[in-house]
Amino acid sequence: MSRLPSPSPEQPADEGVVAAAAAPGTAAPGTGAAQPPAARLARADRRAQLLRAAQRVFSRAGYHGSGMDAIAERAGITKPVLYRHFPGKRDLYLAVVDRSCDDLEASVRAALAGTEDNRVRVAATIDAYFAFVDEDDGARLVFESDLTSDPAVRERLDALETACAAAITEVVAADTGLPRASAHVLAVALAGSAQVAARSWVAAGREVPREEAAALISSLVWRGLRGLPRQGR
Repeated sequence: MSRLPSPSPEQPADEGVVAAAAAPGTAAPGTGAAQPPAARLARADRRAQLLRAAQRVFSRAGYHGSGMDAIAERAGITKPVLYRHFPGKRDLYLAVVDRSCDDLEASVRAALAGTEDNRVRVAATIDAYFAFVDEDDGARLVFESDLTSDPAVRERLDALETACAAAITEVVAADTGLPRASAHVLAVALAGSAQVAARSWVAAGREVPREEAAALISSLVWRGLRGLPRQGR
């Protein structure tokens, strides 16, 4: 997947102070109390903090309803500091989408690699989607973005679907000996059912506990997959 360039770890620390903060050792207006030195973060740490703040704002207000002012306020920094890391709102949004896509892809790959028991694999993969929509603010940016007409956003979302399906395809093909094209059809079906079911579960208000909802979908999918012969057996 294409990515925005990451800052070099050799770059200096970023001051990241809020506009209202007094200079170190001086009294804040009207308080008479000396203020501690402003916190300083390494550039990579500051960037991670800004991405978390932006993810929260974008997931609640969408791209068009969010402003750099709100994101800077959420992060506790000034807009100039925000602009040092991201030239504009679209650049920041793309970086947040990248982060969210990476999170889901990593979860799916971890679920596939965590065991050789295929029933457990299916359950873990489906739970990865349920956990993503349940716990990660970025799920709205991945599955419900209001900027999908932007080619760069669409490219990232399509690349995520391709990467997850490819990861599942590799496991299915290796385990069953099916041609790659056939394994890919099954992989897309598994990923698609997990995604749609998880999103529907959230939209319905999480009326069923997450573990139970994921287990229901896992049982349904496994009944179809367990009949496939395992290679070499």
